[in-house]
Amino acid sequence: MATETPPPAQTPTRLPSAEEFTEVQQSAEFGELRRAHRSFAFPLTIAFAAWYLLYVLLSNYAGGFMGTKVAGHINVALVLGLAQFLTTFLIAWWYAHRAATRLDPRAEAIKSRMEGGA
Repeated sequence: MATETPPPAQTPTRLPSAEEFTEVQQSAEFGELRRAHRSFAFPLTIAFAAWYLLYVLLSNYAGGFMGTKVAGHINVALVLGLAQFLTTFLIAWWYAHRAATRLDPRAEAIKSRMEGGA
C-alpha cells in the first residue's frame, strides 16, 4: 500500500539517565502534574463505578421500579442502561479534553526538558 506521506524524520533524542528520571519524579512540577491527574481521574472513576453498581443493584433488587414504563415500551431499565453508555462517552470526552488542555502541555514540557537536557 503506497502512501503519499513521507516517513517521519529520525532525529536522535537524548535518553535521560535513571538519576534524571528519579529527580524529575521527585520534583514539584511532576507532583503537581500527578495531583492534577489524580484529582480528576479518581473521583470520576469512583462516581462512575457507584453509578454502575447502582444500576446493577436496581436491576437485581428493584424489578418493579426498573420495569416502570416511561413511554410506550421504553422502561426505566432501558433509559438507565442507555444512560450508562452516554455517561461512558461523556466521561471519555471530558477526560480527553481536560488532558489535552491541562495535562498534556505540562507533561510535554517535562518531556522536552528531559530529552533536551535543559
